[in-house]
Amino acid sequence: MSSFPEHMARRWPVLAALALTATLSLAQAQTKPAATSNAAGTAATAAIVATPAPGTAKAYVGIGRQATVKEVQAWDIDVRPDFKGLPKGAGSVAKGQDVWESKCAQCHGIFGESGEVFAPLIGGTTADDIKTGHVARLNDASYPGRTTLMKVATLSTLWDYINRAMPWNAPKSLSTDEVYGVTAFLLNLGGVVADDFVLSDKNMAEVQQRMPNRNGMTLDHSLWPGKGLTTAKAADTRNVACMKDCAVEANIGSFLPEHARNAHGNLAEQNRAVGPQHGVDTTRPAGAAPAVKAEPAESAKAAQAPQAPQAKLAAPTALLNKYACTACHAVDGKLVGPSFKEIAKKYAAKSDAEAYLAGKIRSGGSGVWGAIPMPAQTLNEADALTIAQWLKASAPR
Repeated sequence: MSSFPEHMARRWPVLAALALTATLSLAQAQTKPAATSNAAGTAATAAIVATPAPGTAKAYVGIGRQATVKEVQAWDIDVRPDFKGLPKGAGSVAKGQDVWESKCAQCHGIFGESGEVFAPLIGGTTADDIKTGHVARLNDASYPGRTTLMKVATLSTLWDYINRAMPWNAPKSLSTDEVYGVTAFLLNLGGVVADDFVLSDKNMAEVQQRMPNRNGMTLDHSLWPGKGLTTAKAADTRNVACMKDCAVEANIGSFLPEHARNAHGNLAEQNRAVGPQHGVDTTRPAGAAPAVKAEPAESAKAAQAPQAPQAKLAAPTALLNKYACTACHAVDGKLVGPSFKEIAKKYAAKSDAEAYLAGKIRSGGSGVWGAIPMPAQTLNEADALTIAQWLKASAPR
């Protein structure tokens, strides 16, 4: 391993320290034993953290401090294809299903089929694919889509991504055992493991040998890092550009198809009102002049009429987080679905708004706010009514 040049350290002490730390961290990570927690590298990490780059000790004054062992450890969570860095733990398919239905199904569907926003995770694989390690439908141009399980070659990729990025509204909030359980549940949906299977750090390598597309990753391009991840003698860097019989340069443009024109709300209301680029009014046909807002006389009178004071309800934050409502809805702005404020405004004058909203929260639906569907929710009637009452009260913070 080469050291960072001293003349670079003198000129850019911060870059030098970062490069040294990254290099030593990589070396430490490459030597950590398989299927163990990252705590095994504590001593080596401590040495890295405590050792400043040569000639740069004074350069840190007033700039920052050395990262602590725990800080480096919290960052070093990657799990590689050979399962180095995989923490100890276990999770059953049944446990994973419980976690999935409460924290994942809102975006990815009960069976991993997803909705119109996110790509499907499960589907398109067969028992023959599990035997061969090649997904036949990847070569079938008539098959309508490509799911995650069709494409992913390594089980570590699936586990690692769930662990670091899911759920969307609270990444890294799942426990290690919950990550094992959710991974096991997805594999069960794809027919890779049985209903009573328990996935753990002890059997991950065995399950890898049943991944439908485990042999689908090519190694003949020399683009993967490390000598063990290539079958090519050298990278293909000697390509010569063809300078004759060139195709006519295409005129590239863009437009909004009519069926998707207002699928995500009015773009004119989602852009800043300054600068030359303004969103098009997607509530009107293409080429139409922007709508002129005019408040009806009745609405103006109603706005001026004194309103009876209402008791302010506190936002049911715990319930919104518990049922992952905030994964698709924000308080003030559009996310995947409409904001809570938009919902409250739409049904403010509806006499039975509380009962109606409570029912819609539980049953889900589509078409009211565009083509993107809202799946049915698993919360009980009391919790649904609490959220509905808050929305009826204009969704106060």
